[in-house]
This record gives sequence, structure tokens and C-alpha cells, in this order.
Amino acid sequence: MTTPLARKQPVTVRMFAQRFSSTPRGARLARRLTLLQLHQWGVPYGAELSDTAGLLTAELAANAVTHGRVPGRDCELALLYVPRILLRIDVSDTRGECRPEPGVPGPLDEGGRGLLLVGALASRWEVFDRVPVGKTVRAELDLKT
Repeated sequence: MTTPLARKQPVTVRMFAQRFSSTPRGARLARRLTLLQLHQWGVPYGAELSDTAGLLTAELAANAVTHGRVPGRDCELALLYVPRILLRIDVSDTRGECRPEPGVPGPLDEGGRGLLLVGALASRWEVFDRVPVGKTVRAELDLKT
């Protein structure tokens, strides 16, 4: 007789982290690294999860290099993937005082629409302080079916 615990499949948590330059080129690299890493973890290019993760990373990285840029300091991408459970995307920069605010931009606002996409696509997103300096913007996708 098997117990319920004996029938559960082991959970493999996959993690990836990479720094990128605080430039538009660095933001593009962060998106490409996300797609490549997911592909290596078995999420094929063009899959819904891959496309969504690429868009989320692109928005978070673009915000980091636009609003969180400190000359000479890099940004960082971190991915945590638990198949069939969760994908976490963290983008960190070194400007902690410049934090994104949830909400709907006004019709004449020049920015803020990227975070509307993040809010619409992610299961949740939030901002954390980064030690010793800066902030991390995290988007999570629940993958349970």
C-alpha cells in the first residue's frame, strides 16, 4: 500500500540569474535570456508561457533601464521556475527611490501603460527593497491547471 506522500512527484525548482547593462540593449538581452532559459528548461519558443514571460521581462527590464538607471551600475534578471506550479520573474535595479506605482495612467500621461500589461498578464506583481541598494520588481505566473 502506498501513502499519498509516496505517490507525489518530486518538485524540481529551476533558478537562473544574470546581470545586464542598464541600457536598452541590456533590456533586450534580458528578454532573450528569459526565452532561451525557458526553452532550455523545456518551455518551447512560441508557447503561451514563453511568450507571456518574454513580454513580462521586456516590460520590467525596459522600466528598470529607463527609470532605475544609475550610470555604471547593472540591472539583474532572476528567474525561478517550478514546472506546473510557478514562474517568477525578478528584475532589479539600483534606484530604490524611483518605485513603480500600481494604478491606471491618465489619458494624457506619457507612461505607465507597460505596468498595465504586467498587471493584466501576471497573476500578481509587487515591488521589494533590494539589499543593499535599489529595488526588485517581481511578476509571478501561477501555472497550476
